[in-house]
Amino acid sequence: MIVKQTYRVVSGLIALGVLVQAGAIAAGWFTALHDVDKGLVIDKNYDGNAFHGIHGFVGFNVMPLLGLILLVVSFFAAKSVPGARKWGGIVFGLIVLQVALAMFAFQVPALGALHGINALAVFGTAVRASMLTREAGVARTGADGAVGVPRQASCSSAPEASRPVS
Repeated sequence: MIVKQTYRVVSGLIALGVLVQAGAIAAGWFTALHDVDKGLVIDKNYDGNAFHGIHGFVGFNVMPLLGLILLVVSFFAAKSVPGARKWGGIVFGLIVLQVALAMFAFQVPALGALHGINALAVFGTAVRASMLTREAGVARTGADGAVGVPRQASCSSAPEASRPVS
């Protein structure tokens, strides 16, 4: 049970990390634009601001570490979480791709767009991985052990006024 909860928490932290990343980079560039309006010159010597630093630190250190932890935990959680290894691997792979896109985007700026799109994929797959830990609904079984199917209503569900006249 603790492994299942660990899987859920780590995948949730990865999703939260994407939100922190998005907020940090947005705040970083809006702060930079604000500073330019106040007279700051952004040139090759500009190192960014604190928000850029947060984005870089979380992206290059925290997110890969969380992805690796999720991948390792997924092997222990495989018996209690269906698809844990598959989704742990997908999340980790997308995080590795995210770091690679960030590094190469400085040489090929158009890759920055893929970096943003891939962030959405990391978020979505991390949320999906977290959802795998939910308890499945209780199946109704009959006396013979077969799974029950809900009965259908025998009359129309349409209002009386919209039924055709016979």
